[in-house]
Amino acid sequence: MTPLAVTAFSLASPLGSGTAATLGALRARRGGLRPNDLEGAPLETWIGRVAGVEQTPIGGDLAAFDCRNNRLAELGLRADGFEDAVARARGRYGARRIALFLGTTTAGIAETEKAFAQRGADGALPGWFRYRETHNLFSLCDYVQRRLGLAGPAATVSTACSSSAKVFASAHRLIEAGFADAAVVGGVDSLCLMTLYGFRSLELLSSTPCRPCDAARDGLSIGEAAGFALLERPRPGERSLALLGYGESSDAYHMASPHPEGAGAADAMRSALERAGVEPAQVGYVNLHGTGTPSNDSAEDAAVFGLFGDAVPCSSTKGWTGHTLGAAGIVEAVISLLCVREGFIPGSLNVASLDPALKSRVAVAPQELPLKRVLSNSFGFGGNNCSLLLGTLA
Repeated sequence: MTPLAVTAFSLASPLGSGTAATLGALRARRGGLRPNDLEGAPLETWIGRVAGVEQTPIGGDLAAFDCRNNRLAELGLRADGFEDAVARARGRYGARRIALFLGTTTAGIAETEKAFAQRGADGALPGWFRYRETHNLFSLCDYVQRRLGLAGPAATVSTACSSSAKVFASAHRLIEAGFADAAVVGGVDSLCLMTLYGFRSLELLSSTPCRPCDAARDGLSIGEAAGFALLERPRPGERSLALLGYGESSDAYHMASPHPEGAGAADAMRSALERAGVEPAQVGYVNLHGTGTPSNDSAEDAAVFGLFGDAVPCSSTKGWTGHTLGAAGIVEAVISLLCVREGFIPGSLNVASLDPALKSRVAVAPQELPLKRVLSNSFGFGGNNCSLLLGTLA
């Protein structure tokens, strides 16, 4: 495939707003998880909460879009000069030639939860509730497109935890087909009661900070985040970070469990490498999906070992941020881009004793290591898988 340059990216996560905060936390091994304090959810678990969301109301012409999810998106748009980079791209291409693809799973469902709690005696929802601008799956895209002044093709991708990885693939196909010259991609998912109670009902929540790849791992921690990237055709002679390849698969093994041998995950990784014309030995680091549940980590390990053996270091960053669900793909894509740019591999946080059953080369301690290519994995419910190969243009 023809690579796409990643000319700007941003992140707002439990590690802070902006990639400098993210990189600082990773280097200092300072996690962003904290004991659950989400109102209305008295559960014994840890969460990744983004600071500043409550202090970022949306007003003016876009006041109807005010909700936690869109406030979180606003923090991501303001970070790292991202909105300014998009404005410059809009000047180059025109608003109609920049596409928008965003991933989310629950959108603004927290707003609907509040509305249901305030129903009248007749069951009617309160008059202030605006489903179209807050909870509708397209409400996120609608808000971001208006906020950035874009007018090109726009779509929400909602494929569980692979959502904001698959947006990169969607953007590449659209640009290759000639329908756009550039694309804003990303994802936003915010904390809500449904996800906390839903994962508890599946017995997947850990009562401690999640510990991917640990021998005693017992579940995940839920987090929230917003992240964005600007993709453009590379300019001649330009040396920049880039999307080099992507792979997608659907193993359809089980509604909520991965294929035990990681068959679909392996297909996605292999496809990403083949699309980029890259051999496994040319990958310097694998950012694992690594949720911290026993079945997920074991299945992904089988897939990674089957493709790379124990030659390539890999780790999960969910011990820092928690599992940000529909935003997980963009969070880990941005972290992977930082790894390439900085020559840095973050180890897996909270690992007291590495699971001896895992065969891959799991990095626990951080490493300084020059990197040209990083593979980032995002695997969702139902076996919906996506792997992104990110690196530098030659």
